[in-house]
Amino acid sequence: MSIKKKASAHWVGDLKTGLGSISTETGVLKNAPYGFKARFEGGPGTNPEELIGAAHAGCFSMAFSMILGEAGLKADTIDTNAEVTLDQVDGGFAITAVHLTLKAKIPGASQQQFEELSKKAKEGCPVSKVLNAKISLDATLVN
Repeated sequence: MSIKKKASAHWVGDLKTGLGSISTETGVLKNAPYGFKARFEGGPGTNPEELIGAAHAGCFSMAFSMILGEAGLKADTIDTNAEVTLDQVDGGFAITAVHLTLKAKIPGASQQQFEELSKKAKEGCPVSKVLNAKISLDATLVN
C-alpha cells in the first residue's frame, strides 16, 4: 500500500525580504505565510521547522496510540510537544535535533510498560524515521 499526500509552497523575492506561502491539498493550510523573519527572527507566519514539529508530534501520538492498542491498552489522553532545533552547520543550516515531550494518561499501564511503549513509538513513527536528527523523548505517565 502506498499513500501520497501533497503540499505546496510559493515564494516571491530574495531570501531576506521575500515572502512565501505554504498550502496543503486538504486545505488545512491555505496560503499560510512564511519567510525569513518568521524562520530566523521570530516574526509572524510559520516556518518549515514548526511544521515538522507539528507533523512529528502528531505522528508520534498516533503511533503511540497504535502501539498501546497492540499491548491491550487505551489512553485517556496523549499530549505531545515537539521542539525542533535548527543549527548552523558547515556553512549552512540543518535540523539537528527534535525533542519530544509526552504526557499521557493510560489506565492500567505500568511505568515500565509506558516507557517501553513510548520508546517504541519514538523509534517507529514514520516522521522519526525520515528525520536525520537526534530524537529525544521525555515521557510522563499521568495518573
